[in-house]
Amino acid sequence: MEDLPEALVAEIFNKITSTSDLNSLSLVSKQLYKTEGNQRAAIRVGSGLCTATEALTALCARFPNLRKVEIDYSGCVPRRVHQLDNKGLSMFSSHCSSLIDLTLSFCSYINDSGLGCLAHCKTLVSLRLISTPQITSIGIFSVAVGCTSLSALHFIDCEKIGVEWLEYLGRDGSLEELVVRNCKGISHHDLLKFGSGWMKLQKFEFEGNRGLYGICQGDVVYDFSYDAHSRDIYMIGAIVDFKFQGCSRDWPSEIEFTQKGFLALIRSCPIRVLVLDTANFLDEEGMKALSSSPHLETLELIFCPAVTDAGMRFIAHTPCLRNLTLRVCHEVTDVGVAELGREHKLESLVIDYCCRVSLQGVQGVAKSVHYSQNFSQRRLLLGSGC
Repeated sequence: MEDLPEALVAEIFNKITSTSDLNSLSLVSKQLYKTEGNQRAAIRVGSGLCTATEALTALCARFPNLRKVEIDYSGCVPRRVHQLDNKGLSMFSSHCSSLIDLTLSFCSYINDSGLGCLAHCKTLVSLRLISTPQITSIGIFSVAVGCTSLSALHFIDCEKIGVEWLEYLGRDGSLEELVVRNCKGISHHDLLKFGSGWMKLQKFEFEGNRGLYGICQGDVVYDFSYDAHSRDIYMIGAIVDFKFQGCSRDWPSEIEFTQKGFLALIRSCPIRVLVLDTANFLDEEGMKALSSSPHLETLELIFCPAVTDAGMRFIAHTPCLRNLTLRVCHEVTDVGVAELGREHKLESLVIDYCCRVSLQGVQGVAKSVHYSQNFSQRRLLLGSGC
């Protein structure tokens, strides 16, 4: 391979995905060692990383074009492992001029001072922090201000991160992806501070602390909330998926998600696809609000006991609605389905175990119709049948 053109060798390296194979091939010759180092775009390091300044300098020199770096100390006891600290992170940020994606997992020795060094990484697009106990909102704010290309933030199990950065990024940032899971300093109420940032966001995931439910006595709740009983994901912007499985029938008082909060979400977000699973609150008022949603194209309602024929009359007038799925909605009858057919808008209609809707009732309602009375027996046990 010594006689092969460097461009061809680089193409060969691009075809190899196994890190161990790349490492082995790089040891064949000095040329391959240099080429492989220049080609390497991503590395993942952990307890085996030598944190001495000379070693980090050598690592950055070995891989000068790194775009993605993951530093992961999961499973390591901090006092028994020499972890990367503020100085080490500063080395990465100053030497990796092409860095666009950084993940710090279980990095116990990096605090706001170290994270602030990332403000000089003008190319940084994505930052993920997983169980970083020393980092607070001060460090996040520094990154938010300095990294003008930042479009994705993930915070998972970060107890000290608050919300001071939210308003700034909502107003002046360009976030397209925000993931917050199990961060004590961020509640669903705080998310309102993101303001106009919601209109830019393409993906949003929020999961709060188990057992806390986000209840604040005396508050008027406008929720972008979550189900405290399951590991659910909510995507705000193009797609929204709400699941409330496992909540008792009086659950609005249990987790403080109200129809008022839901209506605020519908009015403020350009939703194209909406899935509501076990949404006990959704009644005629909610369906009326949905019918005025200008971007809604696909709606899926699963086990929504308050959805009735009256709701179908509203939803039939939704301007852009083309795809509708009803699963285990026992208060909808042939009368409500007929309302859908009068508008001649639907391209597809799915009816699963809506026991008051007949096969004859769905004929001709949409271009494509799927009808079944054999929905999952597990789900049928969750509520009353016919």
